[in-house]
Amino acid sequence: MSSRRRNPLVQRAGKRRADNKRAVLGMKHSPGFLKLVDDAKSRVKQTTPEEVHARLSQDVSLVLVDTREDHEWERGHIRGAIHLSKGIIERDIESSIPAKETEIILYCGGGFRSALVADNLQKMGYTNVVSMDGGWRKWQALGYPTEVPDKK
Repeated sequence: MSSRRRNPLVQRAGKRRADNKRAVLGMKHSPGFLKLVDDAKSRVKQTTPEEVHARLSQDVSLVLVDTREDHEWERGHIRGAIHLSKGIIERDIESSIPAKETEIILYCGGGFRSALVADNLQKMGYTNVVSMDGGWRKWQALGYPTEVPDKK
């Protein structure tokens, strides 16, 4: 059997496409962060914006949690979501959602931070947490309902 080596030009082109996709989305994540996210995703359930939208249309019992930062939430969020940013959710989740069997769907900008949060909530004993892959950006791109909080 002959061993096949990938053409380095093809490898670099693939890396450029991945880098370009991240650049188009407005971010470039460090390799260490991506490794951490991939590790968390290996342990958490994930869903899509399409599945979440369909479930919300059926009026099912779940809690939708936006884990983005305050300034992101204030620019708009999914209608009906509550806000517990990644920076405080582990501290505040037990007072906000005390029943650990509650279905909790977490989202962030693209699905990375919500996966990290889902992993931590599972470690805290929450048994029905799901991360929405694609996050806010995909939700918006699909034209699903959003809202902007009232300025007080």
